[in-house]
Amino acid sequence: MSMLFAIDTKTEEIIVSDSPKGSNEIIFIERIKRQDNEVLYNAVITLTSITKELIFDITIFKAMDKVCQMMYNKNK
Repeated sequence: MSMLFAIDTKTEEIIVSDSPKGSNEIIFIERIKRQDNEVLYNAVITLTSITKELIFDITIFKAMDKVCQMMYNKNK
């Protein structure tokens, strides 16, 4: 399963969801508080910042997404 990650800056939580391949549907999985997994929170912040770069590099984005996926799966 490939997770989607977002940050809720107001609550300082990671929002974890899933989207089946070929679907526009997003399935909410959970929220993780920053203090419960600071390292994953910072990784998702980095992932998000990569998307804001003037010159978007999909290779770097995919690599960082893989890091976030591994961190999430390891701490489940």
